[in-house]
Amino acid sequence: MVADGLLDRLTALRRGDLPTHGGRTLAYVYDSGLADADEVGRRALAMFASTNGLDPTAFPSLAAMERDLVALTRPLAGAPDSAVGTVTSGGTESILLAVQTARDARPVADPVMVVPTTAHGAFHKAAHYFGVRLVAVDVDPVTKRAVPEAMAAAMDAHAGHVVLVAVSAPSYAHGVIDPVEPIAAAAAERGLRCHVDACIGGWVLPWAEPAPPAWDFRCPGVTSLSVDLHKYAYTPKGVSLLLHRTADLRRPQFFATADWPGYTMLNATTQSTKSGGPLAAAWAVVQHIGVDGYRDLVAITLAATRRLAAGIAERDHLALAAEPDSSLLAVQTDGALDVFSLSDEMGERGWFVQPQMAFRDLPATLHLTVCAATADGVDDFLTALDESVAAAVAAGPVEVAPELRDAAAALDPATLDDAAFDGLLAIAGLAGHDGALTVPKRMAPVNALLDVAPPRLREALLIAFLDRLTR
Repeated sequence: MVADGLLDRLTALRRGDLPTHGGRTLAYVYDSGLADADEVGRRALAMFASTNGLDPTAFPSLAAMERDLVALTRPLAGAPDSAVGTVTSGGTESILLAVQTARDARPVADPVMVVPTTAHGAFHKAAHYFGVRLVAVDVDPVTKRAVPEAMAAAMDAHAGHVVLVAVSAPSYAHGVIDPVEPIAAAAAERGLRCHVDACIGGWVLPWAEPAPPAWDFRCPGVTSLSVDLHKYAYTPKGVSLLLHRTADLRRPQFFATADWPGYTMLNATTQSTKSGGPLAAAWAVVQHIGVDGYRDLVAITLAATRRLAAGIAERDHLALAAEPDSSLLAVQTDGALDVFSLSDEMGERGWFVQPQMAFRDLPATLHLTVCAATADGVDDFLTALDESVAAAVAAGPVEVAPELRDAAAALDPATLDDAAFDGLLAIAGLAGHDGALTVPKRMAPVNALLDVAPPRLREALLIAFLDRLTR
């Protein structure tokens, strides 16, 4: 049958991807290890794939499921009964909407948002999209947490222009929770909105033992909060929730226009047409696993995180960049090896770990997202880590040639044309012998070059890479 042939082709294409199950991909995907929950999600996704969330009166089932998810999440996030919520496509859209809503609620010249330097890159994207200037405040170099006094000083330095203050629970890069309570209080004292990015922690922290410091709506100054269900609720991608403390705070999020001859456009999110499949899948998986099930999954996940953290801390050449507050780990190395080679070596042994570039005074690290399915593989991970460290130490750190380092520092990405970008891709090792784009099997030399490149040049290089990849 034709369909069988197409499915065979899809299966062949899929073989080149990272595995989404088994707990060995420690970024991008989340695996509960529960086959029945996966099956429920897939079936619900298929049942509602052709529905459209554009008009909740046309598909009231979607509105009902959205209300159910918000009602379930409200007490987990310490939200009052007045809190309202919206299902979005993911954490980035939730953050975009939080910024857009804050900007539109307070029209000022040169709007500003104050965030720690460890805030997710989605805030930078929102700044770019919505014309809100991002003021990034350095974090404590030891704890990697936002500094309340420095955040308050930034609010005062830009008084009259600040439309939003944001903090993380936890930060993606280091897995630590910012001091939400004092920062939210400082924002409230100045009449400012405060958003908590709990996209990656919001479905872990409610069940964490011991309980973390207040991170959610229990902090009076918190006005909005985002939490992704396609992360630790283990639902199919992509579903996130954006909660506001009151309906009045949310209202500027909505968009409507009747100023054209078609239907009156009315949207709660940046999307208009959107499949109801992910929403239905999230509803089904959350109902299937239930609160007690999530409590068990979080206990398994955090126990695995602690075992990994202890194992890493006792190994030569490695250290934790920060003590973890949730299920994320950041690992740094000494001068005997680099994280980029270590990442390649772990990949050779079947483990995907995500290298993170150095930033200001913060060193390059390896990011590990631990999920419930990782728990059974902790010993195997540590064995692979020992082998990988030994191999990376034997090879030595990747050295970037001084002339390449100097050339990168001297380039102005704003003035580079298409041909120059192609040349840079070749220098970075991303162009094959015939000029075609290629991704080398070992990325350490590429990542080491990107690590020493100024951030603007690094961005330009990766945009050029994405452009070529999608041509």
